[in-house]
Amino acid sequence: MPRKDINLPYKIQYLSILDENGKLDKKLDPNLSEDLLMKLYRAMVLSRKFDERMLTLQRQGKIGTFAPIKGQEAQIGAVAVLEPDDWLVPSFREMAAELWRGKKMENILSLYAGYNEGGEIPEGFNNLPVSIPVGSQTLHAAGIAYAIRYRKQKQVAMTFFGDGATSEGDFHEAMNFAAVFQVPAIFICQNNHWAISVPRSHQTRSKTLAQKALAYEMPGIQVDGNDVLAVYAAAKEAVDRGRSGEGPTFIECVTYRMSVHTTADDPKKYRSEEEVEGWVKKDPITRFEKYLRDKNLMDDDQVKATEEEVSGEIKEAVGRWEDFIKKTPDPLSMFEHLLEELPPHVEQQREELKAEQAQRKGGK
Repeated sequence: MPRKDINLPYKIQYLSILDENGKLDKKLDPNLSEDLLMKLYRAMVLSRKFDERMLTLQRQGKIGTFAPIKGQEAQIGAVAVLEPDDWLVPSFREMAAELWRGKKMENILSLYAGYNEGGEIPEGFNNLPVSIPVGSQTLHAAGIAYAIRYRKQKQVAMTFFGDGATSEGDFHEAMNFAAVFQVPAIFICQNNHWAISVPRSHQTRSKTLAQKALAYEMPGIQVDGNDVLAVYAAAKEAVDRGRSGEGPTFIECVTYRMSVHTTADDPKKYRSEEEVEGWVKKDPITRFEKYLRDKNLMDDDQVKATEEEVSGEIKEAVGRWEDFIKKTPDPLSMFEHLLEELPPHVEQQREELKAEQAQRKGGK
């Protein structure tokens, strides 16, 4: 028998609405209201400024390791499409999305300072806590979306992950499950080009990550991940498809991590300054600001006022967090409520912590 071609009409589209200079492709304009445009801008600036404040706090030893989001603030365009009862299933670089979804800044600080209270879910929102194991949250989103479909609800589940997660089995299992059962899941890959120190070229031979959706008969699209309008438009299409029972969607957001992978990382060891500078010119906030200026929605005074306003909001949040820290119980209390009699190894841990506390007090 001769070989035969299987004709499959597959193609991957790339979507960009604002170019690097903030110029709009009017044919693709999602026509967002002025109010929403200004909310998006403010949220992006707040996320950037808070990210910078967190980095300072970490360097001062006040919070632990975290993953900065600088350069990836356009993720807000995706969650802006969601309703409060939709599900957000984040990874560890979605602080901007979490803030949009009602997470308090002081709770984020508490989480990275090691307090369980930081994982509190905002009232009125269906958010999951931050997921650290790479790619595992994609399975959670697929499961939630299956429950939504089973209950015949109109919600969707949106999950975020990095390009490195596409090398994990969890990702492929979630994609396959979501496609087979046609669940309302939106898979958003933030392709920031680096999985810690591993470049995207070492993750896969695929020309795009979006084309991985094709193997699962799932719509896939690649968007300019530094263009908040493009991210919004692609997410809106995916959410509408999910709500109408047309199954899952994969969105690859091509963006860049302009800061460190985490605060335990030194990116200078594996990438060049020239590469970073090239992406700084594509900054999502800068280009969106230029667009708003062209629409006469923004000027120098408004930019300054926005920055001052969010800086004040961040200062107040840090103050509330510091007050919370002062009121928290002695860490030694953790040993008092778990076991009636402490085994020797736990008793040893308590004594070690007690000694460490005494040493710290003596050093002040």
